[in-house]
Amino acid sequence: MRYPRNFSGYGPNPPHANWPGGANVAVQLVLNYEEGGENNILHGDAASEAFLADVVGAAPWPGQRHWNIESMYEYGVRAGFWRLHKLFTERNLPITVYGVATALMRAPEQVEAMLAADWEIASHGLKWVEHKDMERAEEARQIKEAIGLHTVVTGSRPLGWYTGRSSLNTVDLVSEEGGFAYVSDAYDDDLPHWRTHNAKPQLIIPYTLSANDMRFVTPSGFANGEQFYQFLKDSFDCLYREGEEGSPKMMSIGLHCRLVGQPGRFEGLRKFLDYIAGFDKVWIARRIDIARHWATQHPYRAPKLAPSQMDASTFMATFGGVYEHSPFIAQRAFEAELAPAHDNPTGINFALRNQFRLASPDERLGVLKAHPDLAGKLAAAKRLTAESTAEQASAGLDALTDAERETFTDLNNRYVEKFGFPFIIAVRDNTKASILETFQRRVENDRETEFTTACAQVERIAQLRIEALFAD
Repeated sequence: MRYPRNFSGYGPNPPHANWPGGANVAVQLVLNYEEGGENNILHGDAASEAFLADVVGAAPWPGQRHWNIESMYEYGVRAGFWRLHKLFTERNLPITVYGVATALMRAPEQVEAMLAADWEIASHGLKWVEHKDMERAEEARQIKEAIGLHTVVTGSRPLGWYTGRSSLNTVDLVSEEGGFAYVSDAYDDDLPHWRTHNAKPQLIIPYTLSANDMRFVTPSGFANGEQFYQFLKDSFDCLYREGEEGSPKMMSIGLHCRLVGQPGRFEGLRKFLDYIAGFDKVWIARRIDIARHWATQHPYRAPKLAPSQMDASTFMATFGGVYEHSPFIAQRAFEAELAPAHDNPTGINFALRNQFRLASPDERLGVLKAHPDLAGKLAAAKRLTAESTAEQASAGLDALTDAERETFTDLNNRYVEKFGFPFIIAVRDNTKASILETFQRRVENDRETEFTTACAQVERIAQLRIEALFAD
């Protein structure tokens, strides 16, 4: 079973972003341009728009225009856009526009102003409508049409994509199109990251719905511009501090002409821009600039091992011997839930270890019995697995004196007679002396204690073998 969600990401050690100028944080301003592309029977839709307008809780009106909602959207392009345009151009701030293709087609003056300001215009889809129930083929057709209209309106094809009201197919379809430097239909990180689809990498630049003015018109959102400012300030302060500590991140800010373009809300944005102007190590960039930087500084590199992407034969050839002569552990891990979270040493060790722990006591006893004696007859006859041979050699157990061999033989015999399985220890964690000392101590344990201890050592040996596989 394959579980597609990725719960690992960069984990505790994200890459250093290396932002230009040694910036502690990259701030990215997005202006969503949707007005004129929203649901409307004038646009061939079945009902009026009801989303992200100053009528909280509004519902679509089937077969009817909603004059109030239309008017609120119109405020965005008639007044809000120009208020924001003045703010950004006076400060010479680079921004990215998420432009709905049909909305851009109805905005000649606004598009000219965007182009004159050298704003990036990324695609926000063909129409500002819900995609969750759209057929895959229809969504693919609309993506193609959106690119075509966008190219006509702006003079060049979009290099960035964000649907917003997306489906499960959206990111795959945009990746398959093949011409996008980045996709932003994700909210899963503070840094860009690579996602593979059909064995090809696609850069993802995550977006935000938290540092987003849409929360002015959602329950428990921002009540006024001051709250918006405070949230942006707190987010910036956290990310800037992390950058100072050696882990620079990206801060996305989502804006809408009809929302933050309102005077009382606008002041919160203006106040925030005043605030960050007082910091030196800030890179304000378009998303395409971030994409190009990331592709240069952190190009895609295929993982050394990707267990969740392996077929059964490859998986078993790679991990079947991790638990000594017990391939059923790897087989059960393969048949269970494998995900991107298992595509690293910690993750795949976790998956295999869980199957060992889920095994019955008799099965685990069988795993213990599959291990060879330390410096025993199999070692002398050179009949150990390659892993065991290397492990025993690492502690010098392949070069014992006659007296040492006699001591190990005596301990092996006493131990197996008492417990019914061989003495097991992760020799790579030990020296010959520490192994001998531990052996002499553990042979005095009761069986329950020793069974538990031996199982823990089996798990440790497996972990070390997995780490070696990834290192190789």
